[in-house]
Amino acid sequence: MPPFLRSALFVALFSASAAVLAVDTDQEQAKGKEINGTCAACHGEFGQGGKKGEYPRIAGQQVRHLESQLKSFRARTRVNIPMFPYTQERELSDADIKEVSAYLAGIQLPTKMPEFKGDEDALTRLLAVDKVMIIPRAEGDIDKGGEIYQKQCASCHGKTGKGRGMFPMLVGQYTSYLKRQVDLFLKGDRPHDEEGLVGKLNALSAQEIQDILAYLTAIQEKE
Repeated sequence: MPPFLRSALFVALFSASAAVLAVDTDQEQAKGKEINGTCAACHGEFGQGGKKGEYPRIAGQQVRHLESQLKSFRARTRVNIPMFPYTQERELSDADIKEVSAYLAGIQLPTKMPEFKGDEDALTRLLAVDKVMIIPRAEGDIDKGGEIYQKQCASCHGKTGKGRGMFPMLVGQYTSYLKRQVDLFLKGDRPHDEEGLVGKLNALSAQEIQDILAYLTAIQEKE
C-alpha cells in the first residue's frame, strides 16, 4: 500500500475512533446528569451542597473519592441515614456510581461573582449566581494553619487542598461540614483512611484544627 494511502487510512480510522469516543462520553455525561437529578434534591443542581454545609459540596470532588464513598454508603460501611435510601432503593449499580461520580467531578464552580452584560434574562442570572462557590473566611491563625496543613495533610489532600486519588478535595468545602467530619473522625465514628481509630487528627489540638480550617478558606482560588 502506498504511503499516502496508509496515511489516509490512519487518519480515517483515528477520526472514526474519536467520533465514537465522543459519543460514548456524551452518553455517559447525560446518564450521570440524569442520576444526579436525585442527588440534586439535597446537594443542589450543580453539586454545590446547601444549608450552609448540612449537605456538602460534591461538585469538582475527586472522582475516585466520590466512587468510594457512594460504595461505602451502599454497603453501609459508612453509615449515613439520609444517603441510605438513595443508594439502596435505587439499587445504585457500579456503573451508575461511576457515571454520576464522573459527572460531578467534571463540574467547575467559580469563586467570584459573574459579570453580566445587561441583556441576560432573570433565569440566566440566577443560574450563574447559584454556581458561585465562595466559602466565608473561618476564624483562626492562617499562617499556623498553613504550616500544620502542609506538614500533616498535604501529602494526601494535596498542597492546594484539591485532593488526589482517593483523598477528597478540602478547599472550597463548607467549613461546618469539614468540622463535623473531623468530629466524627475523632470519635471513631468514621474511618480516616488510617489503620486503627487513632490517627493524625487525634494528635492535633482543637485550635490547630481550627487554624487548618481557617487556612483552607484563605487559599480558595479567585477564578
